[in-house]
Amino acid sequence: MTVASEKANYAQGVLVFNITPTQHFALGTLKVREIVPYKPLHALPSSHVTVKGAMEMRGKTIPVLDLAAAVGYASLTDEQMKTCVIIVTDCQRKTIGFLVHSIEKIMEFNWREVKKPPKSLGSNAFITGICRVDDELIQMVDLEYVMSNVFPEDDSEKHAVLTDIQREQLKPLNILLVDDSMVARKQLTDALSHMNVPFKVTENGHDALTIMETEAANGTPIDLLVSDIEMPGLDGYELAFEVRDKPSLAAAYIVLHSSLSSDISVSQATQVGANEALTKFNVQELIASMLRGAEFKVGLSA
Repeated sequence: MTVASEKANYAQGVLVFNITPTQHFALGTLKVREIVPYKPLHALPSSHVTVKGAMEMRGKTIPVLDLAAAVGYASLTDEQMKTCVIIVTDCQRKTIGFLVHSIEKIMEFNWREVKKPPKSLGSNAFITGICRVDDELIQMVDLEYVMSNVFPEDDSEKHAVLTDIQREQLKPLNILLVDDSMVARKQLTDALSHMNVPFKVTENGHDALTIMETEAANGTPIDLLVSDIEMPGLDGYELAFEVRDKPSLAAAYIVLHSSLSSDISVSQATQVGANEALTKFNVQELIASMLRGAEFKVGLSA
């Protein structure tokens, strides 16, 4: 099928790097804008303790974080910083630089091999998964978690305002939320809980597909699927494709969202069957898309 061949082109690689001389971590390459050698930073008064300063890049001021300090390791010394590398990322509508010890490699990667982090890490885990590359343990960094600690949201950014009529439009829907990031899941669930709208939630595409198949078999198919795009295992693109390929699930209204600020993921999402795609996380935009899903479902049943 044409869609299947297009979907295969959306695989992303990983950037493997070290935040200490011995600790290996990785990011999906879609989140990485560029990699630059360390350069002197300008001070940012009243910034978070992990923000080492800011750099100028193409006329834009970019905050630079010490990633080691942000995830609980010892801060880089001034001498260590001189030989570091800055990974410039594109995440949650922000361009941020992360200081890391060194870059290992950029490589193609099968995201289905990523496993969930151990539960022993608790609620403050800064990784979304673990895997092995060339017999080395690699930890996938949860940028949403890191950024939520450094750039906390105002309460006004967490909640949407709904009329009673709009709330009643959403309440009858069987809604499923999917995101591998603990912070992103909390943002989604807090937003809907605040509005007293019921939902189901899971952390990966495989479980989401199982939930959808179970709900459909029980005669209560998922009406509205809201899923992250960049997930280990079954990512949002593949999940959308699988849903559209199964007649019992295909009627769901699919909203894919991405932490990337570019339009690339958004345009690709519609090609694999999503009704729409968003750059996360803006609660008003998300709720607006869900209301469009509610209107779409009403139109189908009319």
